[in-house]
Amino acid sequence: MALDVPTLMVVSVFVTLIVGLLFLFSWNQGRRTRALAILGAAHLLGAVGSALLCARGLIADWISIGVANALVLAAYGLIWSATRSFDGRPARTGATLAGAALWCGACLVPAFYGSMTARVVLASGLAGAYCALAARETWRGRAERLPSRGPAAALLASEGALYGVRIPLALAFPVGMGTQPAPTPMLALLCFLAILYTVAVAFLFVALGKERLELEQRRAADTDALTGVANRRALQSWAAAQFRRGEATLLLLDLDHFKRINDTWGHGVGDAVLVGFCTAARALLPQDGILGRLGGEEFACLLPGTDRARARQVAEAIRRSTALMRPAALPGFAVTVSIGAATGRDFDALMRRADRALYRAKDLGRDRVVWAEEEAAGPATRRGARIKVGSV
Repeated sequence: MALDVPTLMVVSVFVTLIVGLLFLFSWNQGRRTRALAILGAAHLLGAVGSALLCARGLIADWISIGVANALVLAAYGLIWSATRSFDGRPARTGATLAGAALWCGACLVPAFYGSMTARVVLASGLAGAYCALAARETWRGRAERLPSRGPAAALLASEGALYGVRIPLALAFPVGMGTQPAPTPMLALLCFLAILYTVAVAFLFVALGKERLELEQRRAADTDALTGVANRRALQSWAAAQFRRGEATLLLLDLDHFKRINDTWGHGVGDAVLVGFCTAARALLPQDGILGRLGGEEFACLLPGTDRARARQVAEAIRRSTALMRPAALPGFAVTVSIGAATGRDFDALMRRADRALYRAKDLGRDRVVWAEEEAAGPATRRGARIKVGSV
């Protein structure tokens, strides 16, 4: 089946235009992902450039060659800028427009402007470089686990590779002098691939925007609104996954006399204490540890594994850092934390043991760490389950 080049070029213009409008529509729904707006502008700019390319022979050559390709290269620069924006990296306006500027400068040289081969080599090299940079930027953010990120990076990389293949082909089969391209099967194939890439890029980056929004919503549902640490549901889910793999150490933490802080200094200071405590505690946790708020001034920390020495170090570090929370603006202010700890792999039993150890720490004067095994060696005058077992 023969592919008609002029028809494919016109179709490419309309597809690019529609994709640009789709990006702008998706961005306008929430205006959260600025990258979608940049991609929309890029595709609209690309559609204008492609339309001018289609009009070659009907309009002045300096417009259909010089201006048209400059707009297309600027569009690729914006696509690269959009991938940077998607992951919160700053835009580089100069680098974004450098390809278009270089193209315009080269077109001022008569020998270059008159050589179809030279123009194909430069345009392909610049477009391919922008695609490669966009693929790199997309892949750099892979720590944020979005399902469409890998395919998007691969798509951009393959588009860059396709432009790279055009360069040796143009050099091996030079087109010669002139301004009007011949409608070869290769040109038809490139037009067809351009349409496919445009649609695929639209699908993947709109998907990326939705995946990030869903991820943020899941995080919000699993995060305590005040302190930013895990809430009960998230902590329980994480614990269930961990206990399927093996044992862990559970630390139950309770800020001592927290009601007195609220009554004396006000709830604003009390909230600041909770936030400050969580900030300090999280900084002391190993990478595989998790801190969660059970409610009020009660927290739980899960440390995978059975390394008692490491868990003791973490618990003592949290206790000491809490005792250092003495702002100069509040003379007489003091806050301490009592910690009960236990190691095992049965979650309900672990909660009970750690809770008893926490009560023992309070009975012994607070501001200390008590392990379940140590608690079992001595009497505890106050026992019970303040924290409902299995409801973490």
